[in-house]
Amino acid sequence: MTPIISLADFETPRAEPIEEYERLCELVRPLLPPGARLEPGAGFGPFEGKAQGRFGPLFTDFSAILLVQREALNKLQAEGLRGLKGCPTALRFRQRNSPELLELELLPVGRIHLDCLPPNPQPPCPRCGHLKHPLPKPPILDASTLPEHLDLFRLEDYSNVNICTGRFVDACQRLGLDGVVFLPLEARFSAGP
Repeated sequence: MTPIISLADFETPRAEPIEEYERLCELVRPLLPPGARLEPGAGFGPFEGKAQGRFGPLFTDFSAILLVQREALNKLQAEGLRGLKGCPTALRFRQRNSPELLELELLPVGRIHLDCLPPNPQPPCPRCGHLKHPLPKPPILDASTLPEHLDLFRLEDYSNVNICTGRFVDACQRLGLDGVVFLPLEARFSAGP
């Protein structure tokens, strides 16, 4: 592994030939959690920006980023939920008594079941894994790809889709943690050979 000698290589967004992009990815990959995807334009470091208003115990904007207040995360962890990790943010508040918001680490695990994909779907790009078809409606999860060690994660093939277990939903409802909407999804095992 070659160490990252110059952080400047990663600070300015720019177009690069695919070979240079792949080289830069390999320099960063050892610093990421297992399974984390590196996509063009990936941001590193804490989630940052301006924030104002009321934030519920759980909060998501229009991206796949899920934020949690420290107290809510502590309650969820005390419930024994698996794999919950909160990462500090760098949000700037203009108000007094601003909440401590953490970004939940959502690892890409699990896939959409082939039964809900279009007939003869194009395979994902061999370089980046991007699929050329939209998220099926309704999505069906491939039960054989779902993790047993995580109660909250995102899909590997649709990384903007956050998935949680029934245990997570039950804990949030029991604890009165609001701010997000839970929708039930079907999970199905693939037919054997």
